[in-house]
Amino acid sequence: MQLLNDVKLDFSDVLIKPKRSTLESRKDANLHRIFKFRHSNIQWSGVPIIAANMDHTGTYAMHVALFNYDMLTAICKFTKYVQVENAIQTIGLDTNLDEIVYDPQWICLDVANGYTERFMSFVEQMRKHEATKNSIIIAGNVCTPEATEQIILAGADIVKIGIGPGSVCTTRKMTGIGYPQLSATIECADAAHGLGGHIITDGGCVVTGDIAKSFGAGADFVMLGGMLAGHDECYGQVDGEHMTFYGMSSDTAQLLYYGEKQTYRASEGKTVSVPYKGSVSDTIEEILGGLRSACTYAGAKCIKDLPKCTTFVRVNNQLNTSLGNG
Repeated sequence: MQLLNDVKLDFSDVLIKPKRSTLESRKDANLHRIFKFRHSNIQWSGVPIIAANMDHTGTYAMHVALFNYDMLTAICKFTKYVQVENAIQTIGLDTNLDEIVYDPQWICLDVANGYTERFMSFVEQMRKHEATKNSIIIAGNVCTPEATEQIILAGADIVKIGIGPGSVCTTRKMTGIGYPQLSATIECADAAHGLGGHIITDGGCVVTGDIAKSFGAGADFVMLGGMLAGHDECYGQVDGEHMTFYGMSSDTAQLLYYGEKQTYRASEGKTVSVPYKGSVSDTIEEILGGLRSACTYAGAKCIKDLPKCTTFVRVNNQLNTSLGNG
């Protein structure tokens, strides 16, 4: 047994200290980034926000909406993949690489636990396989710098960071496993960037300020699930003023895609009802507006500069909730 005494932080534990800005207006903040990836050698330009590869948010309707903002969508692995620009194909460890769409620009190996030899071996196979050797490979999830380095060295361009922080994930409750997401982002970003790799912060963002903190902590991309749930572009029916949203390791998902609850495992996701919000475009506009404001407050001309402009301040309370949480 080992006990780590140094404090690890989540998004709610900090605020970003404001600094002098040279920007004349929020509209001048540049949210686009240009990336060149370590292994694939592909260059991509866009706003580095990704819709999560859950069946509720990882839809082609979501892709169409986010494409208009130069964002990415990770298509759910249970959806038939059609190769279109800015759509990420999702696969699992049970995927036959010989059967995937040939030479996808983006492909994501998505598992709950990336700390297995089988997972690392599969990443190596993907980088060598004829169909995926030139692709931008995303792999995860993990939450520690050692695993991040290992996955990049195995052949991934981008590592997905997060064990249990998602809004409909119950891994931490069921297993006691995890790592506070802000600290995980800071430590894994440092590890990845030292090798010329990149990371995605996956899970834990509740408000736009959390997305800004993720970028400030060094995340190259931020993946959103719960914040994009409940929109017209999501999978599922509107029931009055609500939509059903569930984790992909929940009993609901297991019954839907496997026909039964797998008896050897516990559910690590929950099913909830979220408010119906209409078009996702309104939510995206709010997110982008908040990020532009964050850049101006922090003194960053562009989202790429946020990490070097960010000073985190530890707090006991960050919101005045005397009149509610809105």
